[in-house]
Amino acid sequence: MNFIDKLIENVSPRTALKRESDRWKLETIRSFRNSGYDESGASRSKNSMKGWKARSLTPQEDIDSNLPTLRQRSRSLFMSAPLATSAIKTNRTNIVGQGLRLKSTIDAEYLHMTHEQAEEWQRAAEREFGFWAKSKLCDATRVNNFYEIQQVACLNWLMNGDACCLIEYDRSAKRYFPYGLRLHLIESDRVSTPHSAGTYVNLTYRDPGTKNRIFNGVEVDDKGKIVAYHICSSYPGSNLYTQKKWTRVKAFGERTGNPNVLMIYESERAEQYRGVPYLAPVVESLKQLTRYSEAEMMAAVINGFFTVFVTSESGTTDQPFTGVTDEEDSVTDDDVSYELGPGMVNVLRPGEKIDIADSKRPSTNFDSFVSSLAKYIGAALEIPYELLMKSFNASYSASRAAILEAWKAFKMKRTWLANDLCQPVYEMFLAEAVASGRLNAPGFFIDPLIKEAYCKAQWNGPAQGMIDPLKEVNAAEKRINLNLSTHDRETTEMTGGDFESNIRQLQREKKLIADMEPEKAKAPEPDDDTIKGKEGENNERNGNPEPGGDPGGGPSNGGNK
Repeated sequence: MNFIDKLIENVSPRTALKRESDRWKLETIRSFRNSGYDESGASRSKNSMKGWKARSLTPQEDIDSNLPTLRQRSRSLFMSAPLATSAIKTNRTNIVGQGLRLKSTIDAEYLHMTHEQAEEWQRAAEREFGFWAKSKLCDATRVNNFYEIQQVACLNWLMNGDACCLIEYDRSAKRYFPYGLRLHLIESDRVSTPHSAGTYVNLTYRDPGTKNRIFNGVEVDDKGKIVAYHICSSYPGSNLYTQKKWTRVKAFGERTGNPNVLMIYESERAEQYRGVPYLAPVVESLKQLTRYSEAEMMAAVINGFFTVFVTSESGTTDQPFTGVTDEEDSVTDDDVSYELGPGMVNVLRPGEKIDIADSKRPSTNFDSFVSSLAKYIGAALEIPYELLMKSFNASYSASRAAILEAWKAFKMKRTWLANDLCQPVYEMFLAEAVASGRLNAPGFFIDPLIKEAYCKAQWNGPAQGMIDPLKEVNAAEKRINLNLSTHDRETTEMTGGDFESNIRQLQREKKLIADMEPEKAKAPEPDDDTIKGKEGENNERNGNPEPGGDPGGGPSNGGNK
Protein backbone atom coordinates (compact mmCIF):
# COMPACT_ATOMS: atom_id res chain seq x y z
CA MET A 1 0.00 0.00 0.00
CA ASN A 2 1.26 3.45 -0.88
CA PHE A 3 0.99 6.63 1.22
CA ILE A 4 -2.45 7.54 -0.18
CA ASP A 5 -3.87 4.07 0.58
CA LYS A 6 -2.61 4.27 4.14
CA LEU A 7 -4.12 7.72 4.56
CA ILE A 8 -7.49 6.52 3.23
CA GLU A 9 -7.28 3.48 5.49
CA ASN A 10 -7.10 5.75 8.53
CA VAL A 11 -10.08 7.80 7.37
CA SER A 12 -12.30 5.13 5.73
CA PRO A 13 -11.23 1.48 6.07
CA ARG A 14 -14.11 0.33 3.85
CA THR A 15 -12.94 2.53 0.96
CA ALA A 16 -9.35 1.33 1.43
CA LEU A 17 -10.50 -2.31 1.31
CA LYS A 18 -12.40 -1.68 -1.95
CA ARG A 19 -9.33 -0.04 -3.50
CA GLU A 20 -7.16 -3.00 -2.51
CA SER A 21 -9.70 -5.48 -3.92
CA ASP A 22 -9.92 -3.63 -7.24
CA ARG A 23 -6.12 -3.49 -7.47
CA TRP A 24 -5.93 -7.27 -6.91
CA LYS A 25 -8.51 -7.88 -9.65
CA LEU A 26 -6.56 -5.77 -12.15
CA GLU A 27 -3.36 -7.66 -11.39
CA THR A 28 -5.17 -10.97 -11.92
CA ILE A 29 -6.47 -9.84 -15.33
CA ARG A 30 -2.98 -8.73 -16.38
CA SER A 31 -1.49 -12.06 -15.30
CA PHE A 32 -4.01 -14.00 -17.39
CA ARG A 33 -3.42 -11.72 -20.36
CA ASN A 34 0.33 -12.33 -20.26
CA SER A 35 0.24 -16.06 -19.49
CA GLY A 36 0.02 -19.22 -21.60
CA TYR A 37 0.99 -19.03 -25.26
CA ASP A 38 1.17 -15.23 -25.14
CA GLU A 39 4.39 -15.57 -23.18
CA SER A 40 5.81 -18.24 -25.50
CA GLY A 41 4.80 -19.03 -29.07
CA ALA A 42 2.21 -16.25 -29.43
CA SER A 43 4.25 -13.49 -27.83
CA ARG A 44 4.51 -10.21 -29.76
CA SER A 45 6.68 -8.39 -27.21
CA LYS A 46 9.75 -10.64 -27.12
CA ASN A 47 12.60 -9.55 -29.36
CA SER A 48 12.86 -13.04 -30.83
CA MET A 49 9.18 -12.98 -31.84
CA LYS A 50 8.67 -9.39 -33.03
CA GLY A 51 9.82 -10.06 -36.59
CA TRP A 52 7.95 -13.34 -36.95
CA LYS A 53 4.79 -12.55 -38.89
CA ALA A 54 3.21 -15.94 -39.49
CA ARG A 55 0.09 -16.02 -41.66
CA SER A 56 -1.96 -19.10 -42.44
CA LEU A 57 -4.97 -19.19 -44.76
CA THR A 58 -7.10 -21.94 -46.30
CA PRO A 59 -5.50 -25.22 -47.43
CA GLN A 60 -6.00 -24.14 -51.04
CA GLU A 61 -4.24 -20.81 -50.51
CA ASP A 62 -1.43 -22.32 -48.42
CA ILE A 63 -0.89 -25.48 -50.49
CA ASP A 64 -2.31 -25.22 -53.99
CA SER A 65 -0.78 -21.86 -54.84
CA ASN A 66 2.70 -23.17 -53.96
CA LEU A 67 2.40 -26.66 -55.46
CA PRO A 68 4.00 -25.95 -58.89
CA THR A 69 7.16 -24.58 -57.25
CA LEU A 70 7.30 -27.34 -54.64
CA ARG A 71 6.94 -30.07 -57.28
CA GLN A 72 9.66 -28.65 -59.51
CA ARG A 73 12.09 -28.26 -56.62
CA SER A 74 11.27 -31.71 -55.27
CA ARG A 75 11.98 -33.30 -58.66
CA SER A 76 15.20 -31.32 -58.96
CA LEU A 77 16.36 -32.58 -55.56
CA PHE A 78 15.43 -36.15 -56.47
CA MET A 79 17.62 -35.92 -59.56
CA SER A 80 20.57 -34.05 -58.03
CA ALA A 81 20.64 -34.43 -54.22
CA PRO A 82 21.84 -37.83 -52.95
CA LEU A 83 20.04 -37.55 -49.61
CA ALA A 84 16.76 -36.67 -51.32
CA THR A 85 17.10 -39.66 -53.61
CA SER A 86 17.87 -41.89 -50.64
CA ALA A 87 14.84 -40.64 -48.69
CA ILE A 88 12.36 -41.24 -51.53
CA LYS A 89 13.78 -44.54 -52.74
CA THR A 90 14.09 -45.90 -49.21
CA ASN A 91 10.38 -45.28 -48.76
CA ARG A 92 9.56 -46.83 -52.14
CA THR A 93 11.62 -49.95 -51.45
CA ASN A 94 10.16 -50.56 -47.99
CA ILE A 95 6.55 -49.58 -48.75
CA VAL A 96 6.13 -51.37 -52.08
CA GLY A 97 9.30 -53.30 -52.86
CA GLN A 98 8.49 -55.76 -55.64
CA GLY A 99 4.81 -54.93 -55.29
CA LEU A 100 2.03 -55.44 -52.75
CA ARG A 101 0.64 -58.96 -53.19
CA LEU A 102 -3.00 -59.93 -52.81
CA LYS A 103 -4.15 -62.32 -50.09
CA SER A 104 -7.90 -62.87 -50.30
CA THR A 105 -9.57 -63.07 -46.89
CA ILE A 106 -13.30 -63.36 -47.61
CA ASP A 107 -15.84 -63.40 -44.80
CA ALA A 108 -16.74 -67.09 -45.06
CA GLU A 109 -19.03 -67.00 -42.03
CA TYR A 110 -21.23 -64.27 -43.49
CA LEU A 111 -21.25 -65.98 -46.88
CA HIS A 112 -22.21 -69.33 -45.28
CA MET A 113 -19.19 -71.09 -46.74
CA THR A 114 -17.14 -73.87 -45.19
CA HIS A 115 -13.43 -73.43 -44.65
CA GLU A 116 -12.65 -75.65 -47.63
CA GLN A 117 -15.05 -73.76 -49.89
CA ALA A 118 -13.59 -70.42 -48.78
CA GLU A 119 -10.04 -71.66 -49.42
CA GLU A 120 -10.97 -72.82 -52.90
CA TRP A 121 -12.71 -69.53 -53.78
CA GLN A 122 -9.80 -67.47 -52.45
CA ARG A 123 -7.27 -69.43 -54.48
CA ALA A 124 -9.39 -68.98 -57.61
CA ALA A 125 -9.68 -65.23 -57.02
CA GLU A 126 -5.94 -64.88 -56.38
CA ARG A 127 -5.20 -66.90 -59.52
CA GLU A 128 -7.43 -64.70 -61.68
CA PHE A 129 -6.10 -61.46 -60.21
CA GLY A 130 -2.50 -62.64 -60.55
CA PHE A 131 -3.12 -63.36 -64.25
CA TRP A 132 -4.38 -59.79 -64.75
CA ALA A 133 -1.81 -58.09 -62.51
CA LYS A 134 1.33 -59.66 -63.99
CA SER A 135 0.38 -58.67 -67.55
CA LYS A 136 1.34 -55.30 -69.00
CA LEU A 137 -2.06 -55.23 -70.65
CA CYS A 138 -3.47 -54.03 -67.34
CA ASP A 139 -1.66 -50.73 -68.06
CA ALA A 140 -3.39 -48.41 -70.53
CA THR A 141 0.02 -47.44 -71.89
CA ARG A 142 1.25 -51.10 -71.87
CA VAL A 143 4.47 -50.09 -70.13
CA ASN A 144 4.16 -51.61 -66.63
CA ASN A 145 2.30 -54.42 -64.93
CA PHE A 146 0.25 -53.79 -61.80
CA TYR A 147 3.16 -54.31 -59.41
CA GLU A 148 5.37 -51.89 -61.35
CA ILE A 149 2.48 -49.40 -61.45
CA GLN A 150 2.52 -49.50 -57.66
CA GLN A 151 6.21 -48.58 -57.61
CA VAL A 152 5.76 -45.66 -60.01
CA ALA A 153 2.67 -44.46 -58.14
CA CYS A 154 4.58 -44.51 -54.85
CA LEU A 155 7.46 -42.51 -56.34
CA ASN A 156 5.06 -39.97 -57.86
CA TRP A 157 3.17 -39.67 -54.59
CA LEU A 158 6.36 -38.90 -52.64
CA MET A 159 7.97 -36.71 -55.29
CA ASN A 160 4.94 -34.71 -56.49
CA GLY A 161 2.71 -34.83 -53.43
CA ASP A 162 0.07 -37.02 -55.05
CA ALA A 163 -0.34 -39.66 -57.73
CA CYS A 164 -3.28 -39.78 -60.11
CA CYS A 165 -4.56 -42.99 -61.73
CA LEU A 166 -7.37 -43.00 -64.28
CA ILE A 167 -9.66 -46.02 -64.55
CA GLU A 168 -10.28 -47.04 -68.15
CA TYR A 169 -11.70 -50.05 -70.03
CA ASP A 170 -10.37 -51.48 -73.29
CA ARG A 171 -11.99 -54.49 -75.01
CA SER A 172 -9.66 -54.61 -78.02
CA ALA A 173 -7.58 -57.49 -76.59
CA LYS A 174 -10.52 -59.59 -75.44
CA ARG A 175 -9.55 -62.55 -77.68
CA TYR A 176 -6.40 -63.29 -75.67
CA PHE A 177 -6.92 -61.16 -72.53
CA PRO A 178 -10.37 -61.59 -70.96
CA TYR A 179 -10.31 -58.45 -68.84
CA GLY A 180 -10.91 -54.89 -70.04
CA LEU A 181 -9.89 -53.05 -66.84
CA ARG A 182 -6.98 -50.69 -67.51
CA LEU A 183 -5.01 -48.36 -65.26
CA HIS A 184 -3.64 -45.10 -66.67
CA LEU A 185 -1.13 -43.45 -64.36
CA ILE A 186 -0.63 -39.77 -65.23
CA GLU A 187 1.61 -37.00 -63.92
CA SER A 188 0.11 -34.88 -61.15
CA ASP A 189 0.61 -31.68 -63.17
CA ARG A 190 -1.99 -32.77 -65.69
CA VAL A 191 -4.72 -32.48 -63.06
CA SER A 192 -5.03 -28.70 -63.29
CA THR A 193 -7.44 -25.84 -63.64
CA PRO A 194 -8.17 -25.07 -67.33
CA HIS A 195 -6.30 -22.09 -68.75
CA SER A 196 -9.61 -20.55 -69.70
CA ALA A 197 -9.95 -19.73 -66.02
CA GLY A 198 -7.22 -17.13 -66.42
CA THR A 199 -4.09 -18.55 -64.76
CA TYR A 200 -2.51 -21.93 -64.15
CA VAL A 201 -3.96 -22.10 -60.63
CA ASN A 202 -6.98 -19.89 -60.05
CA LEU A 203 -8.46 -20.44 -56.61
CA THR A 204 -11.62 -18.44 -57.20
CA TYR A 205 -12.66 -19.91 -60.53
CA ARG A 206 -16.13 -21.40 -60.90
CA ASP A 207 -17.07 -23.72 -63.73
CA PRO A 208 -19.57 -21.85 -65.95
CA GLY A 209 -21.66 -24.98 -66.52
CA THR A 210 -21.91 -26.47 -63.03
CA LYS A 211 -21.12 -23.32 -61.00
CA ASN A 212 -18.77 -25.46 -58.92
CA ARG A 213 -15.39 -24.26 -57.71
CA ILE A 214 -12.20 -25.74 -59.19
CA PHE A 215 -9.19 -25.99 -56.90
CA ASN A 216 -6.03 -26.93 -58.81
CA GLY A 217 -7.97 -29.19 -61.17
CA VAL A 218 -10.30 -30.63 -58.51
CA GLU A 219 -13.93 -29.61 -58.91
CA VAL A 220 -15.97 -29.46 -55.69
CA ASP A 221 -19.55 -28.44 -55.00
CA ASP A 222 -20.76 -25.90 -52.45
CA LYS A 223 -20.59 -28.54 -49.70
CA GLY A 224 -16.94 -29.31 -50.41
CA LYS A 225 -17.63 -32.69 -52.02
CA ILE A 226 -15.36 -33.74 -54.90
CA VAL A 227 -17.46 -34.21 -58.04
CA ALA A 228 -14.93 -34.20 -60.91
CA TYR A 229 -11.32 -33.82 -62.00
CA HIS A 230 -10.06 -31.74 -64.91
CA ILE A 231 -7.35 -33.59 -66.86
CA CYS A 232 -5.15 -31.74 -69.35
CA SER A 233 -4.15 -33.53 -72.57
CA SER A 234 -0.48 -32.66 -71.89
CA TYR A 235 1.64 -30.89 -69.32
CA PRO A 236 0.17 -27.41 -68.73
CA GLY A 237 3.54 -25.66 -68.40
CA SER A 238 5.27 -27.47 -71.27
CA ASN A 239 5.78 -26.10 -74.77
CA LEU A 240 6.29 -29.54 -76.30
CA TYR A 241 2.62 -29.85 -77.17
CA THR A 242 1.06 -26.72 -78.58
CA GLN A 243 -2.60 -27.74 -78.33
CA LYS A 244 -3.91 -28.32 -74.83
CA LYS A 245 -7.40 -29.47 -74.03
CA TRP A 246 -8.98 -30.27 -70.69
CA THR A 247 -11.34 -33.19 -70.11
CA ARG A 248 -13.78 -33.22 -67.23
CA VAL A 249 -13.80 -36.68 -65.60
CA LYS A 250 -16.43 -37.43 -62.98
CA ALA A 251 -14.98 -38.60 -59.71
CA PHE A 252 -17.40 -41.55 -59.41
CA GLY A 253 -19.60 -43.46 -61.80
CA GLU A 254 -23.28 -42.60 -61.55
CA ARG A 255 -24.56 -46.18 -61.90
CA THR A 256 -21.85 -48.23 -60.19
CA GLY A 257 -20.40 -45.75 -57.72
CA ASN A 258 -16.92 -46.94 -58.65
CA PRO A 259 -14.18 -44.30 -58.73
CA ASN A 260 -13.07 -43.07 -62.14
CA VAL A 261 -10.00 -41.33 -60.74
CA LEU A 262 -7.80 -42.57 -57.91
CA MET A 263 -5.90 -39.82 -56.09
CA ILE A 264 -3.16 -41.02 -53.74
CA TYR A 265 -1.88 -38.46 -51.27
CA GLU A 266 -1.41 -37.77 -47.56
CA SER A 267 -3.91 -35.35 -46.07
CA GLU A 268 -2.47 -32.81 -43.67
CA ARG A 269 -5.46 -30.52 -43.22
CA ALA A 270 -9.22 -30.75 -43.47
CA GLU A 271 -10.75 -29.88 -46.87
CA GLN A 272 -7.41 -30.51 -48.57
CA TYR A 273 -7.76 -31.79 -52.14
CA ARG A 274 -4.12 -32.03 -53.33
CA GLY A 275 -1.06 -33.50 -51.66
CA VAL A 276 2.19 -31.88 -50.58
CA PRO A 277 5.55 -33.26 -51.81
CA TYR A 278 7.28 -35.46 -49.27
CA LEU A 279 10.44 -33.31 -49.31
CA ALA A 280 8.61 -29.99 -48.84
CA PRO A 281 9.64 -29.43 -45.16
CA VAL A 282 13.34 -29.99 -45.92
CA VAL A 283 13.74 -28.50 -49.41
CA GLU A 284 16.01 -25.69 -48.23
CA SER A 285 18.09 -27.94 -45.97
CA LEU A 286 18.65 -30.47 -48.73
CA LYS A 287 19.57 -27.81 -51.28
CA GLN A 288 22.03 -26.07 -48.96
CA LEU A 289 23.60 -29.39 -48.00
CA THR A 290 23.99 -30.27 -51.68
CA ARG A 291 25.65 -26.92 -52.39
CA TYR A 292 27.99 -27.37 -49.44
CA SER A 293 28.97 -30.87 -50.61
CA GLU A 294 29.62 -29.62 -54.15
CA ALA A 295 31.72 -26.73 -52.84
CA GLU A 296 33.85 -29.07 -50.72
CA MET A 297 34.27 -31.45 -53.64
CA MET A 298 35.33 -28.67 -56.01
CA ALA A 299 37.72 -27.23 -53.42
CA ALA A 300 39.37 -30.62 -53.03
CA VAL A 301 39.82 -30.89 -56.81
CA ILE A 302 41.26 -27.38 -57.10
CA ASN A 303 43.56 -28.06 -54.17
CA GLY A 304 44.95 -31.00 -56.12
CA PHE A 305 45.82 -28.76 -59.09
CA PHE A 306 47.58 -25.92 -57.27
CA THR A 307 50.57 -27.53 -55.58
CA VAL A 308 53.60 -25.23 -55.56
CA PHE A 309 54.07 -21.50 -56.19
CA VAL A 310 57.44 -19.79 -56.82
CA THR A 311 57.53 -16.26 -55.43
CA SER A 312 60.18 -13.81 -56.67
CA GLU A 313 61.28 -10.32 -55.70
CA SER A 314 62.04 -9.42 -59.34
CA GLY A 315 58.40 -9.03 -60.33
CA THR A 316 55.78 -11.06 -62.17
CA THR A 317 57.10 -10.78 -65.75
CA ASP A 318 59.34 -13.84 -65.48
CA GLN A 319 58.03 -17.21 -66.50
CA PRO A 320 60.05 -19.68 -64.42
CA PHE A 321 58.15 -22.81 -65.41
CA THR A 322 58.26 -22.43 -69.20
CA GLY A 323 61.42 -20.39 -69.75
CA VAL A 324 59.73 -18.70 -72.76
CA THR A 325 60.50 -14.98 -73.21
CA ASP A 326 58.03 -12.40 -74.39
CA GLU A 327 60.22 -11.10 -77.24
CA GLU A 328 61.47 -14.41 -78.59
CA ASP A 329 59.28 -17.46 -78.70
CA SER A 330 62.15 -19.70 -77.66
CA VAL A 331 64.06 -20.86 -74.58
CA THR A 332 67.37 -19.10 -73.81
CA ASP A 333 70.38 -20.65 -72.16
CA ASP A 334 70.04 -18.45 -69.08
CA ASP A 335 66.49 -19.65 -68.27
CA VAL A 336 66.06 -22.02 -65.36
CA SER A 337 63.65 -24.96 -65.63
CA TYR A 338 61.59 -25.86 -62.56
CA GLU A 339 60.15 -29.35 -62.31
CA LEU A 340 58.40 -31.50 -59.74
CA GLY A 341 59.08 -35.18 -59.21
CA PRO A 342 60.40 -37.76 -56.79
CA GLY A 343 64.00 -37.08 -55.79
CA MET A 344 64.07 -33.89 -57.90
CA VAL A 345 66.52 -31.12 -56.86
CA ASN A 346 65.89 -27.60 -58.16
CA VAL A 347 68.14 -24.53 -57.76
CA LEU A 348 66.28 -21.27 -57.27
CA ARG A 349 67.42 -17.85 -58.41
CA PRO A 350 68.39 -15.25 -55.84
CA GLY A 351 65.29 -13.73 -54.25
CA GLU A 352 63.02 -16.69 -55.09
CA LYS A 353 61.32 -19.04 -52.64
CA ILE A 354 58.78 -21.87 -52.70
CA ASP A 355 55.27 -21.58 -51.21
CA ILE A 356 53.06 -24.64 -50.87
CA ALA A 357 49.37 -23.97 -51.59
CA ASP A 358 47.15 -25.33 -48.81
CA SER A 359 43.45 -24.36 -48.91
CA LYS A 360 42.60 -26.43 -45.81
CA ARG A 361 39.96 -28.24 -47.86
CA PRO A 362 38.06 -30.42 -47.54
CA SER A 363 37.16 -29.30 -44.07
CA THR A 364 37.82 -31.67 -41.19
CA ASN A 365 34.29 -30.96 -39.96
CA PHE A 366 32.67 -32.03 -43.22
CA ASP A 367 31.65 -35.52 -42.12
CA SER A 368 30.31 -34.45 -38.72
CA PHE A 369 28.36 -31.56 -40.23
CA VAL A 370 26.77 -33.73 -42.93
CA SER A 371 25.89 -36.40 -40.35
CA SER A 372 24.28 -33.87 -38.02
CA LEU A 373 22.25 -32.33 -40.83
CA ALA A 374 21.23 -35.79 -42.08
CA LYS A 375 19.84 -36.59 -38.64
CA TYR A 376 17.96 -33.30 -38.69
CA ILE A 377 16.50 -34.06 -42.14
CA GLY A 378 15.71 -37.67 -41.26
CA ALA A 379 13.75 -36.63 -38.18
CA ALA A 380 11.48 -34.46 -40.33
CA LEU A 381 11.00 -37.24 -42.91
CA GLU A 382 10.46 -40.02 -40.31
CA ILE A 383 13.55 -41.86 -41.51
CA PRO A 384 16.26 -42.59 -38.92
CA TYR A 385 19.79 -41.58 -39.75
CA GLU A 386 20.87 -45.20 -40.15
CA LEU A 387 18.37 -45.87 -42.93
CA LEU A 388 18.81 -42.50 -44.61
CA MET A 389 22.60 -42.83 -44.82
CA LYS A 390 22.61 -46.67 -45.04
CA SER A 391 25.10 -46.71 -42.17
CA PHE A 392 24.62 -49.23 -39.35
CA ASN A 393 27.54 -48.66 -37.00
CA ALA A 394 25.62 -48.62 -33.73
CA SER A 395 24.78 -51.52 -31.44
CA TYR A 396 22.18 -54.17 -32.19
CA SER A 397 19.62 -52.53 -29.90
CA ALA A 398 20.12 -49.08 -31.42
CA SER A 399 19.93 -50.37 -35.00
CA ARG A 400 16.83 -52.42 -34.27
CA ALA A 401 15.15 -49.46 -32.57
CA ALA A 402 15.87 -47.32 -35.65
CA ILE A 403 14.38 -49.91 -38.00
CA LEU A 404 11.27 -50.40 -35.84
CA GLU A 405 10.70 -46.65 -35.67
CA ALA A 406 11.04 -46.31 -39.44
CA TRP A 407 8.68 -49.20 -40.07
CA LYS A 408 5.89 -47.44 -38.21
CA ALA A 409 5.92 -44.82 -40.95
CA PHE A 410 6.43 -47.38 -43.74
CA LYS A 411 3.45 -49.47 -42.63
CA MET A 412 1.25 -46.40 -42.36
CA LYS A 413 2.13 -45.30 -45.90
CA ARG A 414 1.65 -48.86 -47.16
CA THR A 415 -1.85 -48.87 -45.68
CA TRP A 416 -2.64 -45.61 -47.47
CA LEU A 417 -1.36 -46.95 -50.77
CA ALA A 418 -3.33 -50.18 -50.38
CA ASN A 419 -6.53 -48.33 -49.45
CA ASP A 420 -6.23 -45.69 -52.17
CA LEU A 421 -4.92 -47.82 -55.05
CA CYS A 422 -4.76 -51.59 -54.57
CA GLN A 423 -8.09 -52.28 -52.86
CA PRO A 424 -10.27 -50.12 -55.19
CA VAL A 425 -8.59 -51.72 -58.22
CA TYR A 426 -9.18 -55.21 -56.79
CA GLU A 427 -12.86 -54.47 -56.14
CA MET A 428 -13.37 -53.26 -59.72
CA PHE A 429 -11.49 -56.31 -61.01
CA LEU A 430 -13.72 -58.65 -59.00
CA ALA A 431 -16.81 -56.92 -60.34
CA GLU A 432 -15.65 -57.57 -63.91
CA ALA A 433 -14.58 -61.15 -63.12
CA VAL A 434 -17.96 -61.97 -61.55
CA ALA A 435 -19.91 -60.21 -64.30
CA SER A 436 -18.04 -62.14 -67.01
CA GLY A 437 -18.61 -65.46 -65.23
CA ARG A 438 -14.97 -66.23 -64.52
CA LEU A 439 -15.70 -66.17 -60.78
CA ASN A 440 -18.88 -67.39 -59.10
CA ALA A 441 -20.05 -65.05 -56.34
CA PRO A 442 -23.80 -65.33 -55.65
CA GLY A 443 -25.36 -62.04 -54.50
CA PHE A 444 -22.31 -59.97 -55.43
CA PHE A 445 -24.34 -57.31 -57.28
CA ILE A 446 -27.44 -57.59 -55.08
CA ASP A 447 -26.29 -56.81 -51.53
CA PRO A 448 -23.39 -54.39 -50.80
CA LEU A 449 -22.55 -56.39 -47.67
CA ILE A 450 -22.15 -59.56 -49.72
CA LYS A 451 -19.91 -57.67 -52.14
CA GLU A 452 -17.80 -56.40 -49.26
CA ALA A 453 -17.52 -59.93 -47.84
CA TYR A 454 -16.13 -61.17 -51.16
CA CYS A 455 -13.77 -58.20 -51.56
CA LYS A 456 -12.00 -58.46 -48.22
CA ALA A 457 -8.27 -58.82 -48.74
CA GLN A 458 -4.84 -58.16 -47.31
CA TRP A 459 -1.97 -56.55 -49.19
CA ASN A 460 1.41 -57.88 -48.15
CA GLY A 461 4.65 -56.19 -49.04
CA PRO A 462 8.32 -56.63 -48.18
CA ALA A 463 9.18 -57.61 -44.62
CA GLN A 464 11.21 -55.31 -42.41
CA GLY A 465 14.16 -57.71 -42.35
CA MET A 466 16.19 -59.04 -39.45
CA ILE A 467 19.42 -57.71 -38.00
CA ASP A 468 20.12 -60.86 -35.97
CA PRO A 469 17.98 -63.70 -37.41
CA LEU A 470 18.55 -66.04 -34.46
CA LYS A 471 17.35 -63.49 -31.92
CA GLU A 472 14.38 -62.53 -34.09
CA VAL A 473 13.26 -66.14 -34.57
CA ASN A 474 13.62 -66.95 -30.87
CA ALA A 475 11.55 -63.90 -29.98
CA ALA A 476 8.87 -64.91 -32.50
CA GLU A 477 8.76 -68.42 -31.05
CA LYS A 478 8.24 -67.07 -27.54
CA ARG A 479 5.46 -64.72 -28.71
CA ILE A 480 3.65 -67.66 -30.31
CA ASN A 481 4.12 -69.89 -27.25
CA LEU A 482 2.75 -67.15 -24.98
CA ASN A 483 -0.23 -66.60 -27.32
CA LEU A 484 0.90 -63.04 -28.00
CA SER A 485 1.03 -63.62 -31.74
CA THR A 486 0.16 -66.17 -34.43
CA HIS A 487 2.12 -68.22 -36.93
CA ASP A 488 0.46 -66.34 -39.78
CA ARG A 489 1.33 -62.90 -38.42
CA GLU A 490 4.94 -63.80 -37.64
CA THR A 491 5.41 -65.35 -41.07
CA THR A 492 4.06 -62.26 -42.78
CA GLU A 493 6.06 -59.77 -40.71
CA MET A 494 9.37 -61.66 -40.75
CA THR A 495 9.51 -63.03 -44.29
CA GLY A 496 6.49 -61.58 -46.09
CA GLY A 497 5.23 -65.11 -46.79
CA ASP A 498 2.00 -66.99 -46.16
CA PHE A 499 1.89 -69.50 -43.29
CA GLU A 500 -0.78 -71.74 -44.82
CA SER A 501 1.06 -71.85 -48.14
CA ASN A 502 4.25 -72.74 -46.28
CA ILE A 503 2.53 -75.62 -44.48
CA ARG A 504 1.13 -77.03 -47.71
CA GLN A 505 4.51 -76.68 -49.42
CA LEU A 506 6.30 -78.37 -46.51
CA GLN A 507 3.88 -81.28 -46.67
CA ARG A 508 4.58 -81.74 -50.37
CA GLU A 509 8.33 -81.50 -49.79
CA LYS A 510 8.27 -84.08 -46.98
CA LYS A 511 6.31 -86.48 -49.18
CA LEU A 512 8.76 -85.92 -52.02
CA ILE A 513 11.73 -86.60 -49.72
CA ALA A 514 10.08 -89.80 -48.44
CA ASP A 515 9.48 -90.98 -52.01
CA MET A 516 13.08 -90.30 -53.00
CA GLU A 517 14.70 -92.24 -50.10
CA PRO A 518 16.97 -95.19 -51.07
CA GLU A 519 15.52 -98.69 -50.98
CA LYS A 520 17.85 -99.78 -48.21
CA ALA A 521 16.25 -97.21 -45.93
CA LYS A 522 12.95 -99.01 -46.43
CA ALA A 523 14.40 -102.57 -45.87
CA PRO A 524 12.77 -104.56 -42.94
CA GLU A 525 14.65 -104.56 -39.67
CA PRO A 526 16.15 -107.94 -38.55
CA ASP A 527 14.20 -109.97 -35.95
CA ASP A 528 15.44 -110.84 -32.45
CA ASP A 529 16.68 -114.35 -33.36
CA THR A 530 18.86 -113.01 -36.10
CA ILE A 531 20.33 -110.39 -33.74
CA LYS A 532 21.09 -113.03 -31.05
CA GLY A 533 22.73 -115.33 -33.61
CA LYS A 534 25.05 -112.60 -34.74
CA GLU A 535 25.91 -111.68 -31.15
CA GLY A 536 26.85 -115.33 -30.44
CA GLU A 537 29.14 -115.52 -33.44
CA ASN A 538 30.87 -112.31 -32.38
CA ASN A 539 31.38 -113.60 -28.80
CA GLU A 540 32.92 -116.88 -29.98
CA ARG A 541 35.22 -115.00 -32.33
CA ASN A 542 36.39 -112.75 -29.45
CA GLY A 543 36.88 -115.67 -27.02
CA ASN A 544 33.78 -114.95 -24.87
CA PRO A 545 31.74 -118.14 -24.25
CA GLU A 546 28.71 -116.15 -23.19
CA PRO A 547 27.42 -112.71 -24.09
CA GLY A 548 29.03 -110.22 -21.75
CA GLY A 549 31.30 -112.89 -20.11
CA ASP A 550 35.01 -112.61 -19.30
CA PRO A 551 37.44 -114.77 -21.41
CA GLY A 552 39.29 -115.84 -18.28
CA GLY A 553 36.20 -117.16 -16.59
CA GLY A 554 35.70 -114.07 -14.45
CA PRO A 555 32.34 -112.50 -13.67
CA SER A 556 30.39 -110.67 -16.32
CA ASN A 557 31.11 -106.96 -16.82
CA GLY A 558 27.47 -106.25 -17.44
CA GLY A 559 27.62 -105.69 -21.18
CA ASN A 560 29.38 -106.39 -24.45
CA LYS A 561 32.80 -104.89 -24.89
